Amino acid sequence: MDLHLKNLFDRFQEQFGSGPGLGPGSGTCLMKVEGISSNFIKPLFKASAALYRTEPWRRLRPGHLFGVRVGKDSDWSGKKQPFPCSQFIGGDGGDIGFYMFRSENDAKKMTGLRETIRVPNVELLRVTYELETLMFPSNRKMIKSLTLEASGNDRFPVIDVARCTSSGELQFRNPTLEELKFVYAFMRAISLVHPLLQADKESGPNWTRLISFDPFIETVDIQWPSEMARGHELVAVTISHPPGQAYEEKISSTTSSTPTKYAEPPDEVTFMDIRVNSNSSSIHCAMCEKEVHGDQSLCCGRCRAVVYCTSLCQKQHWKESHKSMCGLYKAMMEREEELVMKIFMFPCSAAQPCKWLESLGIHQKGMWRRKCSCYSHCPFGLLPVKGGLWDSWGGLDDEEYPGDLPFHNQLRDGISSPILLSGWSEYYNLRSLSLSSPVADILSHPLTVYHILTALSINTKNLLLKGKEVILHYLGPEGEMDWMPAFSEISHLLNGLGNIQIIMVGPEVPTNLSGTTSGISSRVRVNLVRGVYQEEATYLPSPHVIVALNCALDRYSSWGGALDLIKAIGVPAFFTEQSEILCANAKQVLRGAGLHITHPVTPNPFRSPVKNHDSSTNLPSYSNGFVLGVNA
Repeated sequence: MDLHLKNLFDRFQEQFGSGPGLGPGSGTCLMKVEGISSNFIKPLFKASAALYRTEPWRRLRPGHLFGVRVGKDSDWSGKKQPFPCSQFIGGDGGDIGFYMFRSENDAKKMTGLRETIRVPNVELLRVTYELETLMFPSNRKMIKSLTLEASGNDRFPVIDVARCTSSGELQFRNPTLEELKFVYAFMRAISLVHPLLQADKESGPNWTRLISFDPFIETVDIQWPSEMARGHELVAVTISHPPGQAYEEKISSTTSSTPTKYAEPPDEVTFMDIRVNSNSSSIHCAMCEKEVHGDQSLCCGRCRAVVYCTSLCQKQHWKESHKSMCGLYKAMMEREEELVMKIFMFPCSAAQPCKWLESLGIHQKGMWRRKCSCYSHCPFGLLPVKGGLWDSWGGLDDEEYPGDLPFHNQLRDGISSPILLSGWSEYYNLRSLSLSSPVADILSHPLTVYHILTALSINTKNLLLKGKEVILHYLGPEGEMDWMPAFSEISHLLNGLGNIQIIMVGPEVPTNLSGTTSGISSRVRVNLVRGVYQEEATYLPSPHVIVALNCALDRYSSWGGALDLIKAIGVPAFFTEQSEILCANAKQVLRGAGLHITHPVTPNPFRSPVKNHDSSTNLPSYSNGFVLGVNA
């Protein structure tokens, strides 16, 4: 009896506080959900723990409502989203968790200033984080028998569906398998996107403690656990704040690409001279390719993307080609804000790379020497190397570069498997990296390769999952040859399963490095071969996949022979370009070579966050910005 009273007293202490909530967990146990298996409960608890580590309660309060959309309406019972509105509770005290509602109206009815209001006949799904010692025996038994991952030091999620009766009492039930699938997708997605919320300092009364955020909408691809996949491994999850936000056409852009005024598209008689505000040190006229300074250049008044030295060149270019492309360029410019990665806290514009690197304290250091022209006299792959990993990363602080260490606690169903990543937020979180770290700019190359092997190419993903070796032909390497320490991260992401042999082939490989093998890690080795691909391929092991990063397909005639060979051998190949317009040009080249595009142009989740602009346009470009595939 004393133990029972102590348990009740501990529960009272745990719930003491002024924050909103409906009280402790109801005792529902996931093991009682019809059709559920441990293969889904484990990743559900893992997703919950990942969300808990991001600590949304530091900033989010019940008044911050989020819209949730998982896949299509037709994917769910009743042809509608089960719980399309959510809130986080406990930031001001009380229960730590989040509630999900059938509608935004239900959420507003139940959200009071300092409490959760019980509204009759309103049903909500809730996830509360409880101490294991205070949980019901059935939940503790489930946690122990399945060795489920804890959230924080000693908390575990309790998931139930609550409903308030007309008399004010609460009724509880177990969630359905479909409802658990929905909340799993929400937890995975919200943990990635809630750090992107930007505080709106100009709105809201000064006396309130509730932070106001700018309107926000973001879509991320989430991978289903194998138990839930059913032939569809990925699902698109859209999170919006406030609920009801929709993607709208962007009518503004950044300072570096927005002219001082707008004008209608020029016709053959009338032109408007629009001056370009640009920090770029090298801009070229789209017509005559003459170099012009930012304060002297003009651009099209409609798309604001194409740069000219004089109105004469502007008129001539309009007649010859720009008239047919202006609408496409305009659409691309309107996506600029959408494509910017806002999670990072370092300067993300490298129009003047030396100044950018100096601002970070890494200019002319380690692998960063390939990010400006100061070492252009030194052949690729031959930068002097000294010291260890710390020197390679330019002497960044410990929390700003990935150490040569494995990822911990990354088991799937009790066994090792490659770590599948959805983007930079997840990677930085797993590596506990500070968002002020610029390493994404170099890691874009190896993580793009890893993304292709594990997310885009089904064949190579299956080989790795079976613990087998993947042979990758990597075409046209340049700076990558000096970034081998970064490529070793692929080995850690493999997480003890599979091997990768990367064969880098290109004319920039130094003669004295051609034929050498670098075992950069236990599971990844790199071979270097000098020459053009179509001439060297017959001497190489047959590839499972071919990759070319920032390939500039439309700029080099030597690609013709390589594309003919890729078509002949029928191996899946993936190409990245820095901007959408370069990808559009690349698609024309690939189709002209008779190749079938099977993976359409998509933004690369591991593109470099450092933004540049095309020399003849204001179109934003990112290293490995967009990816497309053939024969895939």
